[in-house]
Amino acid sequence: MEKLNSGYGKLQILFDIDLEVPKGEITTIVGPNGSGKSTFLKSLFGLTDIYSGRVTYEGRDITYTPPHEKTKMGISYLPQTNNVFTNLTVRENLRIAGYILNGDELEERINFALEVFPELRGILDRKAGSLSGGQRQMLAMATALVRKTRILMLDEPTAQLSPKLAQVIFDKIVELRDNYDITPILVEQNAKRALEISDVGYMFVSGRVAYGGSAKSLLNHEKFQSYFLGVVGIEEC
Repeated sequence: MEKLNSGYGKLQILFDIDLEVPKGEITTIVGPNGSGKSTFLKSLFGLTDIYSGRVTYEGRDITYTPPHEKTKMGISYLPQTNNVFTNLTVRENLRIAGYILNGDELEERINFALEVFPELRGILDRKAGSLSGGQRQMLAMATALVRKTRILMLDEPTAQLSPKLAQVIFDKIVELRDNYDITPILVEQNAKRALEISDVGYMFVSGRVAYGGSAKSLLNHEKFQSYFLGVVGIEEC
């Protein structure tokens, strides 16, 4: 992403975003509320107005590629809410995720997703709307695997989950990186825990990159708490 400026209509949210997501590593975006974190993911996926700058993927300019084409390229975006079809069963959600696949390939991808998320095997016939928050998040991630995801963007995947369930989701994200050649990009309010499992970290403040580097260096930054709470201005980074 180079010098990206984006927003919604006349409301600009992101300003001159320069950011690189290394393949096979976990990249986490943190920052105070209203800093543009979710807009960043939406801009990558094609859900905002791009004023200038560009987004490239594997050497290809995808700045204005529509979301459905990005999905076919292996890029998935899971919003914080409304990331599954609550009126459908778990099985139906998995099947509809692979609507462009033929029968044999679809079954193969569903079986693969269930190997990664075995917790879903016993609830395949339950409506997604009846699932717990943790189960619903696992289902959302499983549908991305059915779609042959290589870049997995997750917006607040542990929001409103208990610490125990949040840890399960974090462990799954690490597993996807380590075992399945997937590159996760996280937006997280649980900044400390997210950075602990990440390779790369970025801090957004007021729609700009205030810091970028290794997750460990950001986590250990002497003013990390001040940045996260929005007390320190971008000029002090």
